[in-house]
Amino acid sequence: MENKIKIGLIGLGTVGSGVYKTLQNFDNVEVVKIAVHNKNKKRNIPNLDESIITDDAYEVVNDPQIQIVAELIGGTDPAYDLIKTAIKNGKHIVTANKELLAKYGEELFSFAQENNKVILYEAAIAGGIPLIMPIKTILAGNKINKIKAILNGTTNYILTKMDVLGESYNDVLVEAQDLGYAETNPTGDVEGFDAAYKITTLATIAFGQRVKLENVYREGITKIRPEDMKAANEMGYKIKLIASAELNDDGRADVRVHPMLVPKSKTLAHIDYVTNAVTLSGHPVGEVTLSGPGAGEFPTASSVVGDILAIVSELGKTDYILPMMRCSHTVDADMIDISETKNKYYLSIKAKNKMGVIGKIGTVCGDNNISLESIVQKELKEDYAQITVITELCKEKSMQKVIETLENDDSIWGVNSLIRVQV
Repeated sequence: MENKIKIGLIGLGTVGSGVYKTLQNFDNVEVVKIAVHNKNKKRNIPNLDESIITDDAYEVVNDPQIQIVAELIGGTDPAYDLIKTAIKNGKHIVTANKELLAKYGEELFSFAQENNKVILYEAAIAGGIPLIMPIKTILAGNKINKIKAILNGTTNYILTKMDVLGESYNDVLVEAQDLGYAETNPTGDVEGFDAAYKITTLATIAFGQRVKLENVYREGITKIRPEDMKAANEMGYKIKLIASAELNDDGRADVRVHPMLVPKSKTLAHIDYVTNAVTLSGHPVGEVTLSGPGAGEFPTASSVVGDILAIVSELGKTDYILPMMRCSHTVDADMIDISETKNKYYLSIKAKNKMGVIGKIGTVCGDNNISLESIVQKELKEDYAQITVITELCKEKSMQKVIETLENDDSIWGVNSLIRVQV
């Protein structure tokens, strides 16, 4: 086919390789330049034309024949400047970069609008799961007010293995690293940064208000214990790292990432290993859950290529392409601090084995206007007891006062775990 749309790729790692291979199946596009970090690296890509490989990414964004640039390297530096340069040079952008969008999305989308270019980013939120385009098109008639999601395959794999095998976080992490599911430095995943980047952008799109990353509460999975997994199961829950966003009745946004006890009656409780899932709640649709592979070569390539082809289908037909997919947010979300939120809580407490301890826990909670749904004493030893508590709904700041009081009580050896419970 003549007049093929010219594509430039920045990055030829796992995702970039999948994108390149997938694009070979379409005769209306042509990859004409690919930027890589190391030109000499051996690549398992059949029929790869080495002449289009460069180690200077600016050759891609400055090439006048390229109409669409796919940025697939991640991080903010040099991705931020490369994307701005590409837009300035008249190119449309497809990216899988969740960190860049969470930190600089507002600025980049405004810059793209000023230059009448689009930035598409289906792959940046949940890998191969179609999410952004459905929200902006098929679900556009809905008022979405709640999101509960599993957006990180590494942490979901670790928590699933801990649950199935009864092993510790550290032991399962080593296995996940050996299998390639976790990075050598897993901080971005296990401390919740990755999921926080994703829910920041997802909430912004779903709520039609700009959510600021610095206002998103974040807590990872490193403190989850096998004992917590066992207790959760016995009470009818599974522990998952949940990315959550909700608009309250006053229109304020509560956006956060942290472990939760998810009732086994909920779909997300049964999303295991590296699978991702997103549950959207709104009117008139009710509740919709989309699930699938959240990462990987071809699942992520599926979303990237879909975005590329969406742009290709519009080029030459209009001077203002894909209006529904453009950012139209002009209002910053009024964010609720975590201390002001209301939650149910799971507490695991190690206390001295003596009379009155359970009563004391109940009294401390009552003094802070917290009612208890259940309190169970287990592992009764000669000198200590393990006590598990589930509270009713209460304010976060009240619960933190309870923790502080218990930690300073000489009959309490420690609060081992504090995990919020999905209602």
